[in-house]
Amino acid sequence: MDGNLERVVMLRLKRTAENLQKNGFETHILKQKEEVVPWLKENIPAGAAVAHGGSVTLAECGVVDLFRSGEYRYIDRDKPGITPEERQECMRQALLSDVYMLSANALLESGMIYNVDGNGNRTAASLYGPRKVIYIIGENKLVPDFAAAVERVKRTACPANTMRLNCTTYCASKGVCVADDRGIMEGCGGSSICNDHILIRRNNIPGRVVVLLVRERLGY
Repeated sequence: MDGNLERVVMLRLKRTAENLQKNGFETHILKQKEEVVPWLKENIPAGAAVAHGGSVTLAECGVVDLFRSGEYRYIDRDKPGITPEERQECMRQALLSDVYMLSANALLESGMIYNVDGNGNRTAASLYGPRKVIYIIGENKLVPDFAAAVERVKRTACPANTMRLNCTTYCASKGVCVADDRGIMEGCGGSSICNDHILIRRNNIPGRVVVLLVRERLGY
């Protein structure tokens, strides 16, 4: 990246980090994704019950491999051979984990976190249940306001995720959401992965929610 553009992005990240902290989120800026696992090793005690939502970002940062290392009690929703019923039970048990990890579909520069979910397990755990919630968010998720956050989900996050998950939705075939301004989505049916929308404005429990901002493009 050009040095001047990098400075612009860094200023935006710092401003967002300051706003996140004002909103009660513990926030750290990491230079690259390789710093994520060392940070987690230092801050998650061995033997802790850990879980996560579906996330390309976590896989890219090595979080899944870390959780499968044997150092933690991993509630593994994606282990080989798992049945749909067992997977659902893992999602339920994740609500009682010591540490729950996820990313965000968009991060507003005002310090608010926007996520859209299909099953609601990821959004539910981010709101209540796990003792600690840790977000890993790449610089590409940064948006100026709520309207841009919604647009990012419609044009980037959801289309890419439906393709990854082999969903039979309009956005998987056309690359953009078909929902109108009222939120009506003709053509998605039971394959929709954007059923639950949450905007987290503030955290009132000191230390519960941590945001790791990474100065790289991560996930969708």
